[in-house]
Amino acid sequence: MKAAVLQFPGSNCDRDMAVALEQAGADVTVVWHKDAELPKVDLVAVPGGFSFGDYLRCGAIAAQSPVCKGLIDHVHAGGYALGVCNGFQVLTETRLLPGALMRNAGLKFVCKSVGLKVETTDSAFTSAYTQGQIIDIPVAHHDGNYFCDDETLARLQGEGQIAFTYTDNPNGARADIAGVLSDNRRVLGMMPHPERAVDADHGGTDGQALFRSLLDQLVSA
Repeated sequence: MKAAVLQFPGSNCDRDMAVALEQAGADVTVVWHKDAELPKVDLVAVPGGFSFGDYLRCGAIAAQSPVCKGLIDHVHAGGYALGVCNGFQVLTETRLLPGALMRNAGLKFVCKSVGLKVETTDSAFTSAYTQGQIIDIPVAHHDGNYFCDDETLARLQGEGQIAFTYTDNPNGARADIAGVLSDNRRVLGMMPHPERAVDADHGGTDGQALFRSLLDQLVSA
């Protein structure tokens, strides 16, 4: 599997993402935000951080970067994409995923490990988990409160596009949503950081299955 990790001014999880993908067996290229064309890859990962200082609106400026045109083209051509934390915000700003990420309900930055329930295993991102499995993944965000309108929520629930929900909602996200899939299930956006949960020395390894799932699914494809 070949993967590209996007890098913006203010990204701070790009190396973590690259390491997690490499440990799973992927061939990883880091791509700077001014590069208008992406290399030919199976997966584009949009990492966490504070792209462009979170000015204007989280992910809004990054979504206008030249590299995001390549990201959009990649997804529209049937490619896979993973956005984590700020990367999830970028995916909603580019309209590759529905909804929006708003300020945490408690108006405070949240940084801790949280419980997630695996809502679906019917995706290349979640197939290595079991339905209903509870996993522990860290969060670190100030604007992780997922919101969508009633119609969108009904569609996400009806089509099984909610990938993860919080067991103890840390930010006020609607319907406890922690991660959502695109219509074709090839794009995942999530606020928790699976790339920070791949090394036992860092406190847990529940994120490993996500990267292992991607590698198994995309290599076999």
